[in-house]
Amino acid sequence: MNAIKVWARWRPLKPSGSQQGEIMRESDQDRNNQQSRISIASSVQAQSLSSRERSWKSGYSFDGVIEPDENNHIVYNCIVAPIISEVLQGKCYNFFAYGHSGSGKTHTMIGYDFEHDDEFGLCLAAARHLAIELDKIRAEDSAYQFGIGLRVYELRKNSAFDLLNNRNECFIREGADRRVYIRGDTEILENGKVRVRPIATRACWRFEELQRELQEGLKHRKTAASTVHDQSSRTHAIVEMEIITKDLLNARNEVVERQSELVPVGKHATDVYIEEQSRAVVQTEDGKYIPNPNYKVNQQRIDAAETKKAEFESRVKKAEEHEEEVFAVTARAHQCTGGKLVFVDLAGAEFLSGTAGTGLRQTPQEKQQGRQINTDLLALKEVIRARSLARTRIPYRSSPLTMVLREHFEASNDAQSSMILTVSPGADQYAATMNTLKYGDLVGLANGHRG
Repeated sequence: MNAIKVWARWRPLKPSGSQQGEIMRESDQDRNNQQSRISIASSVQAQSLSSRERSWKSGYSFDGVIEPDENNHIVYNCIVAPIISEVLQGKCYNFFAYGHSGSGKTHTMIGYDFEHDDEFGLCLAAARHLAIELDKIRAEDSAYQFGIGLRVYELRKNSAFDLLNNRNECFIREGADRRVYIRGDTEILENGKVRVRPIATRACWRFEELQRELQEGLKHRKTAASTVHDQSSRTHAIVEMEIITKDLLNARNEVVERQSELVPVGKHATDVYIEEQSRAVVQTEDGKYIPNPNYKVNQQRIDAAETKKAEFESRVKKAEEHEEEVFAVTARAHQCTGGKLVFVDLAGAEFLSGTAGTGLRQTPQEKQQGRQINTDLLALKEVIRARSLARTRIPYRSSPLTMVLREHFEASNDAQSSMILTVSPGADQYAATMNTLKYGDLVGLANGHRG
């Protein structure tokens, strides 16, 4: 199942926006497929809008509409709580918050209140729910200690910044196995080991640990003033939560260690081969390379280096097989192993429409950031569309965001993820709200809903 549910959430009207008036809006539901349709109209005659743009109606492409007076607790119970039982069966679910800056994306997805349960963001509320269920499993079977592996990072251009590791810059690369890896800086260790650490995973065995780690990590998130919001997100923030055990984490760390040992050995084998081949040729006066009559390639030296490299490659493979075995054994005992929730707080989407008609101008830096954000959001829509249409080619490589999300999309093939569109009822945000709803309408229609 490649479909994605689409929800619209209206934020409360800001006091500053009450003087401008509210967007006229209504929604209705199709009795046959239970999908909702949204109609909006501008309460002011904005000069930047054509007469056709001053009112707009979606197709029956929304799975629900969340009103301004409904808090995060209601949103969680409506969208996330119903799938926790399936996460406990090892499935992966993705949740996206899409909207312009100031529309409530971060409030919905992550939350600003870490003290009051009703205002927990979706990821924190889900963590608490999971922790309660994992406590029940531990009470029934003390042989396995389940916890939640937490990863928090943000994406900007071609880099990822690890928020649980002092915002360490990491790089997004596709490996020979076509999997996408996010790796940090290279570390030179003792005995010539070379280690490249993946995004940090914090093992949290109690909800309070995860709450503390998440709160500390989010302090490193990059924000700045924008044309509409003084703390606008300039990056896409991703929070991953996976059900793990200590044995599984230890096995994964072993893979990293064996890979660290392989790097210098593999480099030595390559250097030996290049050195021997270089000595075996000479350059003539006219610039051509011919065999060197005074040197014979030392094949024995090359073979010895390759043999050692193969030995260390074998160690990596054994570590990977051990990791797979640990995962399989634990999953047979408890299906919850590897269950994952991924929450994506997308960067503000006001850049899709620019600031035309608002009287505001973007700085050159904002324009550059806006182009990248625009590319990411368009790529995300096209990936969702291609998956919904079951196309053989999915354009994951179109942007760093979709490259990183590829693993999560493919892991959720048999699950239905959700996109929450956060929209403002303020008349001064009409163009941005309309563009957000249009984006969601296209995503919903791509899933097979028909207006």
